[in-house]
Amino acid sequence: MLTSPADMMGRSRYSVQQEMERTRKNIVRHRRRYILYYMAWICCVFIPNASSASAAHLRQCKETDYYFQYTECDSTGSRWRVAIPLNPGACTGLPDPVQGTECTFSCKAGEFLEMSAQECTQCAAGTYSLGSGLRFDEWDDIPPGFSSLATSPDNSPNQQDASTCSSAKWVVQGSYLESNRDECTVSLIYTVHLKKPGSVSFDYQYVDNSIFFEFFIQNDQCQEMDQDSNKKWIKLTSHGEWGTHSVNLNSGTNILYWRTSRVTLGSKAAKPVLLKNIQIEGVAYTSECFPCKPGTFSRTPGSSSCEPCPRDTYSGRGASSCTPCNTKTHYASEGSAMCKSKNPCTEKDYIQNYSTCDKDGKTQVIYKWVEPKICLETAAGAVTLPPSGQREPCPPCNPGFYNNDTATCSPCPPGTYSDGVKACQPCPAGTEPVLGYEYKWWNVLPANMKTSCFNVANNNCDGLNGWEVAGDHVQSGAGRSDNDYLILTLRVPGFKLPVSVQGASGSEYGRITFEFESSCSADCEFYFMTDVNRRSTNVVESWDGSKTKQSYTHIMTENSSVAFTWAFQRTSQASDVRQYVNDMVKIYSVTVTNAMDGVASACRACALQSQKAGSSCVPCPAGHYIDKETNLCQECPPNTVLSGHHIYGKETCQPCGPGSKSNKEHSVCFSDCSFTYTDQNRTLRYDFSALTSAGSIMNGPSFTAKGTKYYHLFNISLCGAEGHKAAVCRDNVTDLPNEDAEGGQLGSSVEAFLCQSTIIPSEGRGLRTALSSQSISLADTFQGATVEKSLNGITARPELFPSPSERIPDVHFFYRSPQVTTSCQKGRNAVVSLRCNPKKTARGDISVPSECPAGTCDGCTFHFLWESSSACPRCTNVDYHAIEGACKGGVQDTVYMWTEPRLCTGGLTLPLKRTSPCEAIDFWLKVGAGLGAFCAVLLVSLTFYFWKKNKKLEYKYSKLVMTANKECELPAADSCAIMEGEGEENEEEDVVYANKPSLLAKLKTIATKGNKKSSEAVQLKFSNTEKSVWG
Repeated sequence: MLTSPADMMGRSRYSVQQEMERTRKNIVRHRRRYILYYMAWICCVFIPNASSASAAHLRQCKETDYYFQYTECDSTGSRWRVAIPLNPGACTGLPDPVQGTECTFSCKAGEFLEMSAQECTQCAAGTYSLGSGLRFDEWDDIPPGFSSLATSPDNSPNQQDASTCSSAKWVVQGSYLESNRDECTVSLIYTVHLKKPGSVSFDYQYVDNSIFFEFFIQNDQCQEMDQDSNKKWIKLTSHGEWGTHSVNLNSGTNILYWRTSRVTLGSKAAKPVLLKNIQIEGVAYTSECFPCKPGTFSRTPGSSSCEPCPRDTYSGRGASSCTPCNTKTHYASEGSAMCKSKNPCTEKDYIQNYSTCDKDGKTQVIYKWVEPKICLETAAGAVTLPPSGQREPCPPCNPGFYNNDTATCSPCPPGTYSDGVKACQPCPAGTEPVLGYEYKWWNVLPANMKTSCFNVANNNCDGLNGWEVAGDHVQSGAGRSDNDYLILTLRVPGFKLPVSVQGASGSEYGRITFEFESSCSADCEFYFMTDVNRRSTNVVESWDGSKTKQSYTHIMTENSSVAFTWAFQRTSQASDVRQYVNDMVKIYSVTVTNAMDGVASACRACALQSQKAGSSCVPCPAGHYIDKETNLCQECPPNTVLSGHHIYGKETCQPCGPGSKSNKEHSVCFSDCSFTYTDQNRTLRYDFSALTSAGSIMNGPSFTAKGTKYYHLFNISLCGAEGHKAAVCRDNVTDLPNEDAEGGQLGSSVEAFLCQSTIIPSEGRGLRTALSSQSISLADTFQGATVEKSLNGITARPELFPSPSERIPDVHFFYRSPQVTTSCQKGRNAVVSLRCNPKKTARGDISVPSECPAGTCDGCTFHFLWESSSACPRCTNVDYHAIEGACKGGVQDTVYMWTEPRLCTGGLTLPLKRTSPCEAIDFWLKVGAGLGAFCAVLLVSLTFYFWKKNKKLEYKYSKLVMTANKECELPAADSCAIMEGEGEENEEEDVVYANKPSLLAKLKTIATKGNKKSSEAVQLKFSNTEKSVWG
């Protein structure tokens, strides 16, 4: 490969620049080394020599007058230990430089390097050491070495001023750091130089997926270190829980970045990222131990960490033990640096509860102080606990449980059922128990439910209960402070379908329904979350502020163990008091279907193996229902689907919508990419096979209030694939792949007929890749395809996409997602309109309404237009016409042409040119036609001639009448004949006395409408006399 001189010169200049940069860095590195050598030389040579004259006046240096330090390591990996005076010239006799330890030398955790002897020594009590590491666990101020860099979005249409983000930064909160809440991108930066490979770890809380949280490392050349995506992007954590993230570091310079960037797509306030306990391993050595921070202590020497002080104790910095508080007047929470005085008790310091049922089946309302009790009953103005209420009968057991004359409720044995009041009874023959949980009485917390409390700063609320039972409901507890997360967890080991439907192929394995209400005066928020197979906790839905009594249902589409979690936080602001203790959420009932370890509250009919007595229940094959008369399995009719797992009766087979069919298992309706429509005795047949694979559209850009650019990506699976939902939206940031319990790789994605993701471009935010987040499903079920504007309560809006032609109607595909949200109580809907456009390709283009660039105008119904040549009907014989050519040489050609504009595709093709014989016209036929034409011309000429002649005679006749009295006075019996030609024109015509009527007389008679008899006289009327001319 030849290289041009210009390229060689360019590369040469680039090499020179690189060499100059390396030389500059070497000079800086050697300059630092020479400074230390120079200082050592000053201390060891110059000062003694320069001060030899006054040596007698200087005292001998003591160990407190100097400290030891190592020089920079040379190329051989060695270094020197030199003594550095605290006050140069104050004393004489500094120790001479000696050979130091190896550059990679370090002590173990709990030890430090004593520089005088250059040996590792244990840390004293009250201090700790990581050996070769650093730890940052105090955040009253930003520690030295840390810096914060804020940038504003530079891709906004208004190009906002960078000053809008000048105040954005990580905020210290005592025991942790808190990220910014706005849309500015803020980086926390720390630079560390490692002598050997090490690591960095930190604890964090990351609960809001509207914030992108990343951690990455750069070297001193500002080049990013190779890092897996699951190490760079931080995973979400459960509310109130701290996660730990660790990454290996290379030796040399490492620049650590913690970066947050928020995109506000809604009105909810963001939950900031919290950061604490940053620990770095791999530094050269530790020459001293670190004192324990206030509120912690280390009891024994050689400690590598400090423990928090127990409740009602405190400690100062560097403590080896904790000091108890006077619990009569003061209190202290775990890890406190001081005791706080107790205030007089108020109504906010106690809660109402119910006692457990006694042996008599009685309970009563009781009041108890909120633990830990931090108030004084004896103080002036303090309230006391109200007296307990009267004893009353305990509420009944929950359905599926029974009370065997004891104070507790026990689950019914397998194969039996109970409504919670009556004793357990076996299911009748031909039925099976309906397993699940139905909790609606809350005298005690069910055995498979746990409650806890997490405090943002201390990881827990000192073991407090987050929720309290209250008879007909369970309610959030008081906690220790207002920003605590109050947790209620229900763990389900798996799901077990009824025997009759175990062969079904439906996507629903179970569902959970709960009824709740909330009452808040602050910015409270209530979360419902799931954790499948202990992978990660995901927020399913959340509600903020006060909410009226309502129910929510979530469908499980995976047969796995799952933990359902409810979390309540009164306020997200940092707080150490209980100001909003009366803000609470109440859950009245929780119902879970098909739970593996569930109990039965009723029995349901099952499919029998035969109609013989004692026949056992058997599973029906996929797509079969239970006949009500015989209790045998029967296959559903064609193009019907089973509605969930209720298969008793033929009516459970629901018909598919228009233009759709069911799969073999009768579990889903789908379009097979064919459609037929009849209008005005014309049948249009469509073939959408070219649109089988998922289509995509990315609309935008859109901008948030702060100017961050984002796009909406929609994936559409229109038809085919036997109902398989081929549209997949992946989240590449907050829900990263991770290993499950079996070691399989699990990706985070949403599969649906139509789904949406939010895309943040890499430019403008300092990101190295585009971010895909907040993936949701917009269509889980196919309702049908039709040319009508509405179907099953879903309405298309043709006015959003004006049609240029009414000849071929649009075909609308209707979809629905039954999963309800806060803004869409009836779920989401979607309409994909297919429009015939021969100018488009077979795949065509997808667009959204110009009036609604986000694809939806109300947030719940989405509209799309898919223009394609494949959306045109298949061609038939009515779409082309024949053109016949002239007969030449006894041969005639017929060609076929498409009717323009051509609005069809595929189907019939144009017939080939057809050639047929033809006969020429006969000679005598031509002669006859010529004679006929000649006679027609002659007749027209004669008619014109006689018409002209008649006009002249009329003129002469009128002249004759006018001059009759003067020129022709004849007797009555006489006749007067006028010669033709006499008069002004002098034409030579003879006067004729004829015995037969002349042609002139006949024409004249017709012209003057005279006597129609066959007489041969023409009467001429003169004045006072009647003359006649007789023939």
